[in-house]
Amino acid sequence: MKDMTQKNQDPRAPQNLEPPRPAKEEQSPLRNMLLVATPLLRGDVFSKSVIYVCTHSASGAMGIVINQRVPELEFSDLLDQLNLPHDRIELDPARRNPIVHFGGPVEQGRGFVLHSTDFMRDDTIRLNRGMGITGTVDILRAISEGEGPEKSLFALGYAGWGPGQLDAEIAANNWLTVPADDDLVFHDALADKWRHALAKIGVDPMALSFEAGHA
Repeated sequence: MKDMTQKNQDPRAPQNLEPPRPAKEEQSPLRNMLLVATPLLRGDVFSKSVIYVCTHSASGAMGIVINQRVPELEFSDLLDQLNLPHDRIELDPARRNPIVHFGGPVEQGRGFVLHSTDFMRDDTIRLNRGMGITGTVDILRAISEGEGPEKSLFALGYAGWGPGQLDAEIAANNWLTVPADDDLVFHDALADKWRHALAKIGVDPMALSFEAGHA
């Protein structure tokens, strides 16, 4: 796709939307789980983050932060920079101007769409029975034309870990692991996701301490 770092264009616009592909043989129990930051990550870029784990294997892990947004960047701005129409989504209040999520600190010029599997293309990676991830402009075009997936989450960047790194962070009580569900992943109330994720495993945020952990 075209270079989005040209003069007068926002450098945060997606330059490459091809997501890392999970190996077919991966059966890690962490895949399709949510990572919920503990107070040990207070002050970190991942403070109170909730991350959907897309891939996890001996070679590392990749996930998308689902409860942070990119400040001062609108989805319609990205469509303009990609020369995509947005007349259709402006007519549909339910789909108008989706949130641009901060997917993580790695390669923030890359865009990813987590979405329901009613939308599947050749380059879509199926993560589980009801969830896929697509990283091409085609899905943004479909969303802009009102023909995208029923549920979607667009993010710039991702969270990445090297071999064994995520496992070590979980063992060190940096993260709690929580089963994912559509309500948590796709809900627009970003400020509530951390608390709701903890509630799924019966954890009261007020009871968490810097020693807390649940792997």
